[in-house]
Order: sequence, then C-alpha cells, then structure tokens
Amino acid sequence: MLDFLPSPVKGALSFTGYLINTICLTVPLILTSILKFIIPFKGMIVWLDKFLIWIATLWISINGINCDLFNKIDWQVNGLTRLKKKDWYLVISNHQSWVDILVLQKIFNRKIPMLKFFLKKELIWVPFLGLAWWALDFPFMKRYSKKFLEAHPHLKGKDLERTRKACEKFKHTPVSVMNFVEGTRFTPEKHERQNSPFDRLLLPRAGGIAFVLGSMGEYLHNIVNVAIAYPGGVPTFWDYISGKTKRIIVDVDVFPVSKQMIGDYFNNDGYKQQFCDWLNQIWQEKDKKIEELLLCEPADSRPSI
Repeated sequence: MLDFLPSPVKGALSFTGYLINTICLTVPLILTSILKFIIPFKGMIVWLDKFLIWIATLWISINGINCDLFNKIDWQVNGLTRLKKKDWYLVISNHQSWVDILVLQKIFNRKIPMLKFFLKKELIWVPFLGLAWWALDFPFMKRYSKKFLEAHPHLKGKDLERTRKACEKFKHTPVSVMNFVEGTRFTPEKHERQNSPFDRLLLPRAGGIAFVLGSMGEYLHNIVNVAIAYPGGVPTFWDYISGKTKRIIVDVDVFPVSKQMIGDYFNNDGYKQQFCDWLNQIWQEKDKKIEELLLCEPADSRPSI
C-alpha cells in the first residue's frame, strides 16, 4: 500500500500503471480481433471471443490492483451475492463521472460477464482504448438529432438498426449490457436545464434500454439496478487515481426481466407509456436511495470487494 505518498506522486505513478497496462494488453486484443477476420469459422470465432474477454478481464483486474496500491478507499458495496458469472444482464446506473466506469468494472469484475457499453462513435478515436473497445465488439452508436433527421429523412431509423445489429452479437455468449440511462453525466447545469424532478438525477431516457430489452428480451434474464454515491463529492479521474477519493458507496439491486418490460417502444404507444412510467418509478426510488446512501454514517468495517 503506497497511500502514504503525496497525492501528485500517487497520481503520476498510478496513471503510468494504467497507461502501461492499457498499451500492453491492447496489442494482443487487436491482433486477436484481426484473427477473427482472417479465420471466419464459427468455432474459432467463439474461442477467440473468449480469449478477448479473458484479456479484457485481466486488464480490469490489473487496474483494480493499481487502484488498491495507491488508494485507501473505504468501499461500501451491497447486493452482489445474487449475481452469477454465466448469465445475461442489463445493467443500469446513474452517471456522475468517468470514475463510474472504473467503479463498475472493479466491483463487477469476475462476478458477472464483462460489461459492454454503448459508446458514441467519436470515442473510437480515443488512443488505445478506442481500438480495444472495437476489438471487444463494443457497439459504437451514431445518434442523429431531430433537426438533422428532418433534413436527412433517409437516415431515420439507422441508429436503431445499428443497435439491433450490436445486440445480435450479444446473443451467443453471456454478456452484461451496460447503460447509463440518463445518457450523459450529471451536472447541476444539466439538472437545471432539464428541470429534472429528481434531486440527484437527470431525466432517464427510456428508448435505449427499451430497445435492448425488445431485441434481447429472450436472453436477458435480470436487470442490475445500480446506485453510485460519493460522500466526499463527485471525483474526477485525477482525484480517483491520486488518492483524494476516500469513500465510495454502491448499492446493487437485482430483479428479473418480466414480460411486461418487453414490447415495441417505438410503435406501441400504450407500451411506451407503461415503460416510461416503470422507468420513472425506478428513478424515483434510485434518487431516494442515493440520498439515503449519502446520509449514511461510516461504519467501522466494510465488506470486501
């Protein structure tokens, strides 16, 4: 444990560790993904996919060791006991910082299938990570604004078509489809601009997860509903790696996917209203839960993750 080092030193050393880990493991990821195109046999592709996931899991594990080495974080994580490694999940969470991704990867690593995010198309240009996400079949989405679609009507539905194709890839191997339902990170400015009825959350966007459930409902067995709270304030990536984040609370609730959750969100108005009402209820409960988590007094000991 190197938590005694000054914060700038810890941050620099930790960042170097993340960088080396990413570079070293991105290379075999990309080489393996190229093999998938060279040897397009189903049996080989399944084996190569498993190897790719093994590399990604190793990357997440090393990042977790890096975090523990330089940071003495008090983790309070509840609700992981009902999770299984060989199951299909839809994971939904609030979103406040890029640190959320590292937190989710750390607590769920080797407990459920690897998290796969829907990413903005522009993120493929992120050095090393963009190629790694591409190699791991993370779906890159191109969202069109309403104004843009009015000017280019022939592109209407293309984003949904990409989502459908992405979901097809997830049907062959257990996967955890991750969705930040708010669609963006929470900030007071966004909260005010939306006139959100929630105290600590933005408005949930129902279309994305409704479409995933509609495309994969027969495979997705459970929804993992996550609430992340930072009692010391929402950290930046630098805060997290330099030891300034002292406590993180994560509450996990797992419930089965029911038939009522699955339907045609874009063509069935009755189902759309029902689904939005359900999601808003989930968000109201999450908003209350986060408030409760932030008011919790630290305990003398916390469960290990």
